Amino acid sequence: MNISSFIAQRIAFNQQKSFSRFIIRLSILATAISVAVMIITLSFVNGFQDTVSQKVFSFWGHVRISYLQPGRASIAEEQPITANDSLIRSVHSLPQIRSVHPFATKYAILKTTDAMEGVLLKGLDSTYDFSHLQPFLKEGRWIRYNDSSYTREIVISTYTASQLNLKLNDRILIYFVRPDGSLRPDKLTVVGLYKTSIEEYDRTFAIGDLKLIRRLNGWSENEIGGYEIFLKDYRQMNGVSEAIHDNDMFPPELEVKTARELYPNIFDWLDVQDTNQAILISIMVVIAAINLITCLIILVLERLRMIGILKAVGASNWTVQKIFLHQSGIITLTGIVIGTVFALALLFLQIKTGFVRLKEEAYFMETAAVHIVWWQVLAVIGGTLLLSLLILFIPSLLVRKIQPIKAIHFR
Repeated sequence: MNISSFIAQRIAFNQQKSFSRFIIRLSILATAISVAVMIITLSFVNGFQDTVSQKVFSFWGHVRISYLQPGRASIAEEQPITANDSLIRSVHSLPQIRSVHPFATKYAILKTTDAMEGVLLKGLDSTYDFSHLQPFLKEGRWIRYNDSSYTREIVISTYTASQLNLKLNDRILIYFVRPDGSLRPDKLTVVGLYKTSIEEYDRTFAIGDLKLIRRLNGWSENEIGGYEIFLKDYRQMNGVSEAIHDNDMFPPELEVKTARELYPNIFDWLDVQDTNQAILISIMVVIAAINLITCLIILVLERLRMIGILKAVGASNWTVQKIFLHQSGIITLTGIVIGTVFALALLFLQIKTGFVRLKEEAYFMETAAVHIVWWQVLAVIGGTLLLSLLILFIPSLLVRKIQPIKAIHFR
């Protein structure tokens, strides 16, 4: 151990109740808090964005093909299109594609003896992979199909069930407006209850059989409302959408849109969280930097007589500088370790217990979601260490301007 490191550790870990000891501990605490806040902020924002976006993707897919209707609302009945097996085979040939499913929607009224509720029935066929929706299923099961006719089963949201005072296996009247304007009643069995926590979905949708919608609309067996396309990586949405649209087999009367294009309000809101995250992290970085600079300046001033004596006995400027750089390293590393351990412990506790609760109507989830991205944790650690050492080098330059005689007589 060289002399600079020895002196730095003696100052940092001395047992005397000195002012420098208090300043060092205060700086370690401030560094730990800054590191912890940055890691916790990143993990909570990641979890929030991932959870909300995955709910949108799970319910509607990453990319949707439907009839070209300029100005059409994202949640509305579709114009029928003819199932195009050749187009879908070419879509399936793209390496980014996980699955493609036909769907259609139709407005309906659910009625009980005492109440009624409007819904948009989303029809799916027997090829649909319900694993996309499985996290939302709260009670019961998904609908089961039969070959001979449409299934007389329906899955509704927990919100709709509470509004109509329904429970599993209840029979309910459902009324559809037929193409000729007349109302057609049918009776379906409630076999499942779902909840996405996205109010727009839970208040609007019920899930049924695509064959029922075909029958009600008078569509042929190869007519559908559109296709939902699920990808292996949601970040490739734009590229896949462009590839499908540029395909020579893509009909001009159809359109292809990503989930972000269909629901820009939700994704714009998620993007705002990136801005808030960047602002908070910037504030923490500035606080940590100011704290460490102030700490080292105070330590230099408090140890002015020691600096004078060391210079008087032949210590070089660089030797004295290294004492304070070692101190800054001790402060930074100790603060980083404490902050990282505290942040990770808190995040894992949240994952296990969900003790941080959220207002579900505002945030689309009951508990704060956590997604720890390890390269971000390492970036916070490495960035804090590098920035601190670079910044702390500046106050250590004060040592060069200190004259031994004046420093020794300093009171």
